[in-house]
Amino acid sequence: MGLFERFRKGLQKSRNALADKLASIFRGRKLDESLFEEMEEAFIAADMGVETALELVDRVRVAARKRRIENADDLPDVMVDVMRDMLDIGSSDMNLQSEGPTLVLVVGVNGAGKTTTIGKLAHYYQAQGKKVLLAAGDTFRAAAIEQLLAWGNRVGVDVVRHSQGADPAAVVYDAIAAGKARGIDIIICDTAGRLQNKSHLMAELAKIRKVAAKEMPGSPHEVLLVLDGTTGQNGLMQAKVFKEVVDVTGIVITKLDGTAKGGIVLPIVHEQGIPVKWIGLGEGVEDLQPFDATAYAEAVCRP
Repeated sequence: MGLFERFRKGLQKSRNALADKLASIFRGRKLDESLFEEMEEAFIAADMGVETALELVDRVRVAARKRRIENADDLPDVMVDVMRDMLDIGSSDMNLQSEGPTLVLVVGVNGAGKTTTIGKLAHYYQAQGKKVLLAAGDTFRAAAIEQLLAWGNRVGVDVVRHSQGADPAAVVYDAIAAGKARGIDIIICDTAGRLQNKSHLMAELAKIRKVAAKEMPGSPHEVLLVLDGTTGQNGLMQAKVFKEVVDVTGIVITKLDGTAKGGIVLPIVHEQGIPVKWIGLGEGVEDLQPFDATAYAEAVCRP
């Protein structure tokens, strides 16, 4: 299955809700202000939020005028181009190091799909011939350590772990040492997600970053924030808070196959200025896909 087909299948619910709604709005109509207002309502209903929906429609209006488009049936091409441009705020590629391990910190609230994302990332890079090591840095929850071990066993990757309640920075320290000694390409570290105690989480993540930078200058090379796509605008609020707590370099949006409101991707990028790097389109181990702005825009804008 090709990339576009994966996105179309994974975003089926969102496409049925948004693209079909837009198609019914456009059918046989000329461009006028009432049509653009209905577009805004459809985008807001898809969880894009008022600010992003207004910006998107305004850009579509300007682009349609420049292209001298008169019929609404011709708007999907314009929408795809505009949405892709709004999503293009920087490279969605991972910052993989050519020499020495690449250190990836994975952050996010409990329940967003962090551990599953880490397991799927490990599988993805192993399939590319990379040597991967996992670090159980969420020592606050015993279940988090056990879940990561289960994923390590499932995909055939070692997990560096300490006991529950241990210092997460010490786990990362040991993982870096092991990664260097074993010739590991990518170290993926789990972290705690206790947003209700933001100051403690901030101190914990700051210590991890300090230890990582000392042991491996320039690291962490990526800080990925995992957001549950089914939580809608709540995911946008989480992005705002984590952006304050830690220097997030990329977003992973999970469970988008389970919601009809996949439009949340756009405001997260547009309003927070953080690129989406991965997107979860199913429960299978291969259903975590590198984000492609064009494939996403095509999947949600065309019925």
